[in-house]
Amino acid sequence: MSHPHHRASTRTSLLLVPFIAGLSLSLALGCSSTPKPSPSAKGSLSGVDEHIFLDESIEKNYDPHVIMKRAEAFFERKNYPEAVVEYQHFLDMHRAHVLAPYAQFKLGESHHKMAKTIDRDSSPIQNALEAYQRLLVTYPGSKYEIDALVKIRQCHNWLGEVDLFVGRFYLRQEAYLAAAHRFEHILESDRELDMSPDALYYLAVAYKGLGADEWAREKLIMLAERYPSHARVKQSAALLAGLGGAPRTVAVAQQVGEQTSPPSLPRASQNGNSPDTAFQAGLPHLNGTNGATPPLSAPRIEPAAITSPRSPAPAPVTIETCRLGDWC
Repeated sequence: MSHPHHRASTRTSLLLVPFIAGLSLSLALGCSSTPKPSPSAKGSLSGVDEHIFLDESIEKNYDPHVIMKRAEAFFERKNYPEAVVEYQHFLDMHRAHVLAPYAQFKLGESHHKMAKTIDRDSSPIQNALEAYQRLLVTYPGSKYEIDALVKIRQCHNWLGEVDLFVGRFYLRQEAYLAAAHRFEHILESDRELDMSPDALYYLAVAYKGLGADEWAREKLIMLAERYPSHARVKQSAALLAGLGGAPRTVAVAQQVGEQTSPPSLPRASQNGNSPDTAFQAGLPHLNGTNGATPPLSAPRIEPAAITSPRSPAPAPVTIETCRLGDWC
């Protein structure tokens, strides 16, 4: 028979075993495991101070360098909506800063990169175009001017592709008047866009669908004159022949370098009536003038000023010089 004192000590030892085992395991894990990175550090960027996103003090919200660092970090992360907010905040607070032209250019780039495809919302391209144009007016002669001009042409081509896409859709639906408005919008300014030859051809097709054959002839002849080597010229010659146009005029226009002056537009149709009379008799409902003589071609719209019509042109800003030691 075992002694009572011995049995009590045995029970105490058995109770201490789980506690000692758990303590040993926790100590081993605490010593051997390496610290895991925090979620914020996992998404951090090289060269970007994460505290600029955490510090909400008023001084930091007005500091131009902190605002610019935040904007650049968002742009690098492809978080373009947030980058737009920060670049615009910088310009609102420090429009005369040495970094202001850069912020204006990056504002346009942020809008530009938010655009998807031509069949989606085109407002990001409109906003980008406005930002690039504002750079040219507000900061003339800046080092970003040439890049802004290249971006402006890209924006105009993008918007032209949108008009061409929508206009062709209207053509397929036989909504010729709506289609003509889209194609005219591409050609209404003096800018030479990549899709201008296609717009001329499809505008002639739309005019033909409206019954305005003389207007269609004018656009087809213009296509042959301006773009004699374009692929659309052969199609335009076939379409012009179907309209009863003058094939000799198109043939002369197709010979590059041989034309000395643009051919005159035929002023009479085959039945002896003037184009104005024929149009007035056939399509009086398009002009809404109850018999008034319409113009031979769509009204010419002068190119818009370089600034957006939404707001007046801002005055040029005098740029501050960067002090030695500042982050510029």
